[in-house]
Amino acid sequence: MHQCCNNYTRSQLLRAGAAEAGRRLPAIEPGMPEPAGTGLSRRAFLSRSAGLALSVYGASKLPLSAFETGIAQAAQGDKILVSVFFDGGIDAMSVLAPVGDPKYAALRPTLAAKAGDGATFAEDDRLQWHPSAAGLSTLHGEGKVSVFPAIGYDHPDQSHFTSRHYYEIGELNVGFRTGWMGRYLDLVGDEENPLQGLSMDGSLSPMIATAQKPVAAIDSVDGYELWAAVSDPVRAEMFKSFARFGGLPADSPALAQVRRATAQTEKLRTELGGLGQFTSPVTYPEDNRFAHKLAGLAAYIAAGLPIQVVTISAAGGYDTHSGQAADLADNLKATCDGLLAFQRDLESRGLADRVLVEVWSEFGRRPEENGSAGTDHGAAGCAFVIGSRAKGEMVGEFPGLATLDQNDNLRVTSDFRAMYCSLLEQWLGQDAGPIIPGAAGFARPTLVKG
Repeated sequence: MHQCCNNYTRSQLLRAGAAEAGRRLPAIEPGMPEPAGTGLSRRAFLSRSAGLALSVYGASKLPLSAFETGIAQAAQGDKILVSVFFDGGIDAMSVLAPVGDPKYAALRPTLAAKAGDGATFAEDDRLQWHPSAAGLSTLHGEGKVSVFPAIGYDHPDQSHFTSRHYYEIGELNVGFRTGWMGRYLDLVGDEENPLQGLSMDGSLSPMIATAQKPVAAIDSVDGYELWAAVSDPVRAEMFKSFARFGGLPADSPALAQVRRATAQTEKLRTELGGLGQFTSPVTYPEDNRFAHKLAGLAAYIAAGLPIQVVTISAAGGYDTHSGQAADLADNLKATCDGLLAFQRDLESRGLADRVLVEVWSEFGRRPEENGSAGTDHGAAGCAFVIGSRAKGEMVGEFPGLATLDQNDNLRVTSDFRAMYCSLLEQWLGQDAGPIIPGAAGFARPTLVKG
């Protein structure tokens, strides 16, 4: 395994329960900002025998019946935006290696890719796709991937926590308690639909942290079930009694409400429970948890769940300070193969025109490799917008290695907030002004086909 910054990985802290909503993150870095959503109320909503299956945030009074209502009112045809995070700061100069730049081999005597190892990037023949990114290369060749080869922001911060915080809130001033996707949901979302914002990594993603509307988090896409303190056969009979009780006549408004809620609870259990046995029309990579989650997401969308924005972490970690080559290759392949399968799944189901995927990382790596066959924190990174409706063109440009920034890092040629503005306005149909501070100052790249 490559060497990461000591204790940097926030996702590991979340999995360990040290940064659950309502509890403070440990002070790993001086001045580290608290993620958006810290302190937001959480309610364990559905459970299964293996543990917590779904948590709802920001909706302590939300009734179980709201799920059933949300499913029934799901608007077929709504646009969905999926955000995929390369955790740790992926090396953009490996994903798209500048093999045609004269300075590249000198800066990376050990890690430099050889010309011809991967497919040439058609929009800039100085660049070459990493062989493990073949899935992205294939989709780019079909006009379904818009590429940002050097994305970031002015005066880059090389702290994992701070830079990630900026991307999550869509702002360069720390302290926002809502994520940029969460603010979108606060404007257009439903009071009783937690599934409108879905985090697929088990804990609340700061990107979808809201001020008002409910959102949800799941850890698994398999086999949802209401928790019961008893086991079968008593358990099965108990749930059957829910349905029978709910169907009986009532002689008062209060009893009618109780019967209706009981019947809705059993209906919800039946509807969501069946989603755990989903099938896919395409073959996903085996032994790939990231890809399996995407397969479940495609099934959820096909089932009509009222999902609008989704967050999920890519396979593996990308804080590659040492031994970079092998780890990056394995994790990048797992991620890109999963993304390709997800796109093919959506296409097979006739859903591809409803979904865009945005892939990002908190920063890139330094152009010059270090002495441990790895790379350290840099500035400009890479991002991708994937889908049948993606414009499929490069945004900004690769700035070359002849002139680096004042810290000898790759220069930024596009701003991540401009990407957000375009996704909001061109895909989700929402003015970016109330969501992204300073939105009027960003030129909107065309990311969506007309």
